[in-house]
Amino acid sequence: MTTAPDSTHTTAPKPATSDLLRETIRRSAVFILLAGLVMLFSFAQPAFININNLMSILQAVAVVAIIGTGVTVTLAIGGFDLSVGAVSASSVMAASYAMIVLGFNAVETVALVLAFGALVGAINALLIVKLKVPDLLATLAIMFLLTGLQLIPTAGRSIAVGLILPDGTTATGKFDPNFLLIGRSSLFGVIPVPVILMITVALVLFVLTERTRIGRLLYATGGNEVAARLAGANTARIRTYAYVLSGTLAALGGLIVAARVGRGDVSSGASLLMDSVAASLIGFAVLGLRRPNVLGTVIGAVFVGVLLNGLTMLNAPYYTQDFVKGAVLVGALALTYGVSRTRA
Repeated sequence: MTTAPDSTHTTAPKPATSDLLRETIRRSAVFILLAGLVMLFSFAQPAFININNLMSILQAVAVVAIIGTGVTVTLAIGGFDLSVGAVSASSVMAASYAMIVLGFNAVETVALVLAFGALVGAINALLIVKLKVPDLLATLAIMFLLTGLQLIPTAGRSIAVGLILPDGTTATGKFDPNFLLIGRSSLFGVIPVPVILMITVALVLFVLTERTRIGRLLYATGGNEVAARLAGANTARIRTYAYVLSGTLAALGGLIVAARVGRGDVSSGASLLMDSVAASLIGFAVLGLRRPNVLGTVIGAVFVGVLLNGLTMLNAPYYTQDFVKGAVLVGALALTYGVSRTRA
């Protein structure tokens, strides 16, 4: 005796075309908005699409993107580095002091400043990982410490050629021309060196965080540190690496600023913390990942750069820039969390 085939079973329903379209739009929303902004500003001001202006935009956001990728790594482990702006500003002063006062050359200055950034990151890690100080409190304390420390060697003065030192003597050093090339030269006369550095850092960190075991451990530590530790991960070492990397990248950003302006300005880096954090958070919305990611951070920095550059070319008041940044951040976070929750 044979039984008739069971015709009662049902296959899993296929997602409706409208749902797929909505999901695609949500994941691509930042790219769609970015393309829309470029077209809008190009129509309103044809000079916007000029290659020199586009390179200028990328050069302007390079430092923010580089520092933001460091912040992204600390966010990935469930932490937050508030000291990056102070590290970057201190690096500007340290690079200038090394050349103007100590007479260092370009190679020595770069090595010194990167080592300084790594050291600050290691101190952050010591406070957070070993002494169990909450990350926000530890990095906030380091931020205040560095903000004051950078002013002490010069008694609060900016550092430039002919600097009068606190003891009344005059510094005899100058900026190494090879150092200034970091912030002022271009590849083939088109692509600025800071843009090349930004792309290099982004590619290396993208591969590290998205394609390697270390990257998986970073996100595992941030997702559930206890489970990651029970699975065999050395979470203390992973968190230490993250803060050291963040400090080093912040120092690299400071080097680029110093090489671009050719002086150690006591007010340099004032907005780098907020801008880099904003880029990192806007990155949550890129591709709908809803997590820290290097690609999203770079796109977030470029998005804000395009918007501010376009508004400047249209003669928008300068005092509206912070409002625009805040509006973009609110929109990105609403898109990332609010829309997704509504769909759920």
